[in-house]
Amino acid sequence: MTAGIDVPDRRGRTGLGHGRELTGNPRVRIVDVQVLSCDWSVLRKTTFDYRHGDGHWSREQRETYDRGDGATLLLHNVPCSTVLLTRQFRLPAYVNGHPDGMLIEAAAGLLEDDTAEEAIRREAAEETGRRVGEVEHIFDVYMSPGSVTERLHFFAAPYESTTAQAGETRGLADEGEDIEVLELPFLTALAMIRSGEIADAKTIMLLQWAALDGPFKSISR
Repeated sequence: MTAGIDVPDRRGRTGLGHGRELTGNPRVRIVDVQVLSCDWSVLRKTTFDYRHGDGHWSREQRETYDRGDGATLLLHNVPCSTVLLTRQFRLPAYVNGHPDGMLIEAAAGLLEDDTAEEAIRREAAEETGRRVGEVEHIFDVYMSPGSVTERLHFFAAPYESTTAQAGETRGLADEGEDIEVLELPFLTALAMIRSGEIADAKTIMLLQWAALDGPFKSISR
């Protein structure tokens, strides 16, 4: 009996060995799916046959890390030309060369059982103290498709400077979150991409969207 497949794992999940049912690509035949780990997220090893462009078949194996899908949000204030970001400690970045692991990011989180829009409203409230009004859906992106299954839903929404104080600490204490709220001039945030002070992919994508097609395109040229 395997935890997460035949019997519940520590989060009460079963049936985590899915993937064998995929038939959308005739060049791919799923042979086997093995669950390697199912602690918080799920690590699978999939064996499949793949037909190459020249017609020959090869047997391949890939590991995929499934943490669920997520959503992210750029909060912007056009009259003040500012954006609201966060800063928090990220262990994976710290162990892979970031000087202190304190990353500046847009608000984001996993969907869990919510829709993408419900999730980003929840995360914005938890991380920045803002209750978001109307949101704009921008695009959906696979952030690391070579190994991670996550699809991230991108949104933007306006905020008012009077509803929360930048520099305060937010987040859920029972999840170990210690999140600093940062209100930055938009052009300063763009410059922080160039300097390397902002090194988070989703945040860079949101800021560049805001400069090219979003609320700050008129001041970015």
